[in-house]
Amino acid sequence: MKRIGVLCSGGDAPGMNPNVRAVVRAGIEAGLEVWGIERGYSGLIKGALAPLGSHDVSGLINRGGTILRTARCAEFMHAEGRAQAAATLRARGIDGLVVCGGDGSFTGAQLIYREHGIPIAGTPGTIDDDLCGTDHTIGFHTAVTTAVEACDKIRDTADDHDRIFVVEVMGRRCGAIALETALAAGAEVVLLPERPGLGPRECAQRLRHAREQGKTSMLVIVAEGAGKGEAVTKVIADALPDAEVRCSVLGYMLRGGVPTVNDRILATVTGVDAVHALLERGAGCCHHIGVIANRVVRTPLSEVVGRPKIIEADLVALVDVTAGLRPWQSG
Repeated sequence: MKRIGVLCSGGDAPGMNPNVRAVVRAGIEAGLEVWGIERGYSGLIKGALAPLGSHDVSGLINRGGTILRTARCAEFMHAEGRAQAAATLRARGIDGLVVCGGDGSFTGAQLIYREHGIPIAGTPGTIDDDLCGTDHTIGFHTAVTTAVEACDKIRDTADDHDRIFVVEVMGRRCGAIALETALAAGAEVVLLPERPGLGPRECAQRLRHAREQGKTSMLVIVAEGAGKGEAVTKVIADALPDAEVRCSVLGYMLRGGVPTVNDRILATVTGVDAVHALLERGAGCCHHIGVIANRVVRTPLSEVVGRPKIIEADLVALVDVTAGLRPWQSG
């Protein structure tokens, strides 16, 4: 293996830049040429790629986003698109590919490996923390930190005006961001897609009981997959007509910002090992590079793709325990 490519795919995540930096530096250290591919699989199909040197990735360790840009590519979902991407790689003499992305990105990576024999090393770049084979994903810690900082500010206003605030965070299928944000921000209730038994109506019942106990301001964290913030706010406002209920949607701000120490280290460790995995496994490399219990773990992509990560039930219970509410009415 003499030349490898690196791309970022899907939604952007803080830490992608440090990951690209690590791949380039590790590749050069191993005597490889490293080519950067712009805008994910779309750039691969269109031939938007160029060699990267050590100087090209200087100053990336503390930069959010990705200098390579990222995108979702409908063309790559079809065999013809993947064939064009493989042809691009072969025409440029690229022997292996590092893909930083999430489940959808790895689905495509696995297919181009199976159909065209392109060696793949995947690094977990997604704020959702929804990938198996790693304790956390690149960008998750930064996203939670951003959300908690916002909630701390919202809590000040909630206290000052005796309001209930509903804060919606990203997470269509996985409630990890909402769960850890709720725990760190001291939220009274968290709504998760993995916990369908606790929805907006049950949330309103808990808040009513809390007000009866004397609580005047409260914070509700909602993962977008468990209900839209505005809709949840309306249910609560209808159930508690004497309360002031407001909604704040954090949205895409969670994808940006300077990556935290945790994300910089995770991005660096996985980026370096992705290069090593390609060199060591060669044509048989189709692996996800993660970190479990502070150890680098290589898992076949077939054991990662399409397998939802289970959130920790103990953390869910901790939100309830630390909410400061005496047992609520169930009826």
